[in-house]
Formats: sequence, C-alpha cells, structure tokens
Amino acid sequence: MSAAVQSAAWIRAGALLLEAPAVFTIGTGRSGLALQMAAMRFMHLGLATHVVGETTAPAIGARDVLVAASGSGSTKRVVRAAETAREQGAEVVALTTAPESALARAATEVLVVPAADKQDFDGNASVQYGGSLFEQSVLLVTDALFHALWQTSGTQARELWRLHANLE
Repeated sequence: MSAAVQSAAWIRAGALLLEAPAVFTIGTGRSGLALQMAAMRFMHLGLATHVVGETTAPAIGARDVLVAASGSGSTKRVVRAAETAREQGAEVVALTTAPESALARAATEVLVVPAADKQDFDGNASVQYGGSLFEQSVLLVTDALFHALWQTSGTQARELWRLHANLE
C-alpha cells in the first residue's frame, strides 16, 4: 500500500472521529488494552468515548465511529462488532495487518499497520512473541492520531488536563 493511500486513510479516519457523535473502541487482549488508552486520549479531546464491553457503554448509532483493532482481522468478537456497527449506520475505522480480512471488509476506513500478527511463528516480521509488535503499534498509531487531532484543534494542554480523571 502506498504512503499516499495510507495518508489519505489517516486523514479520513481523523475526520470521522471529529465528526462523530460518539467514538467506541473494541479490541481483545492486548490490542483492547491499547485501545482503552486511545479512548482516554480521545476523551481528552472532548470526544464522547466508550469502550465496548464496559457496563456504561451505550448503544452505537448512526454516524458514531467504532475504532476496531485485530492484527489478523479475523477476531470474531471484533469483526461482529464492526458488522453490527455498520448495520446501525455507524462508521468503522479498522487497525489491522490484513487489508483483505473480514474486519477490513466491514470497515469504512482501514489503517494498515505493517506489523506481525500473533501467528508469525517464524519471526518474519518481528522477533517479538505473539503479535506484540502489532499491539505496540496500535498504541503508537492511535497516540499519533490523537496528537495530530490535538495539534490541529488549537487546544492547549491545560484545556485537555481539565478533562483528566480527578478521582484517582
């Protein structure tokens, strides 16, 4: 995939997030943990953000955005959530190593993360075990997306801090 296509996908993904009434995140295991960190940062931007599976997460609706991560693009829970989101009129931003996967097919925008999936037993893409490179990349990529959105917003760090948890 060319850098220009990837750049265009990132720009479109950022626009979807900013225009969404609400942003939801879903991933399993360590990918899910990385997206929980992303959800926190999106909340700091003032976006209504929810983690799928949390008891306080509402129903997804039209124009909302689901950010979904699966290295293989075939994690059943993540793919089904993406399909349900689309059925409800929501947009889906997928992070995956597999641009031809079921998750990618269900997505509005696909952000291809050039990292090994968890079954790269021969270490062709990374010597790290079990998809670690993908999971780490999800964190870095979503943090970079947050940073780009923050910088273009003109919001000062002190303003973001007002939304930081104060019941710690």
